[in-house]
Formats: sequence, C-alpha cells, structure tokens
Amino acid sequence: MNTLRQTKIGDTVTVVKLHGEGAVKRRIMDMGITKGVEVYVRKVAPLGDPIEVTVRGYELSIRKADAEMIEVK
Repeated sequence: MNTLRQTKIGDTVTVVKLHGEGAVKRRIMDMGITKGVEVYVRKVAPLGDPIEVTVRGYELSIRKADAEMIEVK
C-alpha cells in the first residue's frame, strides 16, 4: 500500500482510498481529496512536515499524519 506520505516530489498520483474515520476523514474530504482525484506533490518542508500538494487546481499543505491516511497509486 502506497500512501501520499511516501510519494516523491514531482510525482502525480491518484487517490485510491481514504483511511481513518470520523472528523479526520471528513476534514480530508472537505479539502478536496476524494477517491479518484489526482494529486501532484509540489514540495516537502525541510523536516518533512508538512507536504505541499496541488489538488483540483489549488495548493494545499497536509501534515504527515494526514498524508499517511491517503492511499494512492
């Protein structure tokens, strides 16, 4: 299982599944990250947290813990 956290800078991946439950999963979905959407990893902060991605035409910063819950291919 590959997660968004493991994705390298410059890669474009497709979301397969969202793990987690309740408010955490709802927050990720509210940010526009849903099944089937393409996510481009723009850059990663020097210490690895957060990860900056482009999704649905806008930039978004995601914590490593949240990125770990997003399964991609």
